[in-house]
Amino acid sequence: MKQQIIDTIVQNSTIIIHRHVRPDPDAYGSQCGLAEILKTSFPNKNIYVVGETEPSLEFLYKMDVVPDDVYNEALVIVCDTANQARVSDKRYNTGKSLIKIDHHPNDDQYGDILWVDTEASATSEMIYELYLAGKDQGLVLSTKAAELLYAGIVGDTGRFLFPSTTEKTFQYASALISEGIKPAPLYDELYKTKRNVAQLSGYVLQNFNLTSYGSAHMNITKEMLAKYNVTPSEASQLVSILGNIEGVRAWAFFVEESSQIRVRLRSKDIVINQLAKKYNGGGHPLASGASVYSWDEVDMVLKDLDLLCQQV
Repeated sequence: MKQQIIDTIVQNSTIIIHRHVRPDPDAYGSQCGLAEILKTSFPNKNIYVVGETEPSLEFLYKMDVVPDDVYNEALVIVCDTANQARVSDKRYNTGKSLIKIDHHPNDDQYGDILWVDTEASATSEMIYELYLAGKDQGLVLSTKAAELLYAGIVGDTGRFLFPSTTEKTFQYASALISEGIKPAPLYDELYKTKRNVAQLSGYVLQNFNLTSYGSAHMNITKEMLAKYNVTPSEASQLVSILGNIEGVRAWAFFVEESSQIRVRLRSKDIVINQLAKKYNGGGHPLASGASVYSWDEVDMVLKDLDLLCQQV
């Protein structure tokens, strides 16, 4: 599969790379890391990255503005996006051909070429493997590409603490560091916290709910977002803090947006992606997302989550 992707890249002069909406470091890392590899390896090709901008990740890379007609003869690659509904920039399916590269469960099998590896800790890890497969065929890893891939791996492994982290993950991280990147400044930018977000974090730690079966949750309403002057994206980044609480096995973060309530589901040992699918979502076994449209539905999610904790 990697060779097929490399061959397809070689055959195309224009390549446009997408990723998912509300991007995280792995979305940026895999998308832009691949772009940097291709720009360095094939300076005569036209390589673009597109999608909504995430201010907290702009230090990593800037998105391009691409006219519609550029897609006509372009190879499109979508990174780190399990289903088509979550692709940022809906022109992804207007190119000449489409490749999907992802590490989430392959429930939506879109694209002409699909490379899905659910054992990978991050899609950025897969992009590094693509480089390894093609380095004897002209693929070049620049320091900037290494930094982007390292950022993606760090983000999706929770600084190498999540169960998805493997021996291979550490080997790749070590190899990326050897390319001359500086992890400390990168960590500083990735985990820099605004004062208002830190204050909301304190509120969450003082007011979260925990049942006797080990399911925890926190509701972030639009009023709370306004009070702390925090965006839904910034609030969602706080989901991991409940995982450090004694007695918590699985937890949910509900963030109210204009037309829906975003659900962030996390777990230490209980599979929760089937629960996410029940509520318009999906994801990894221990880290998933969903969407509901009323606080009554939130209560339903919480009942189901607590039932999972009771049964396992």
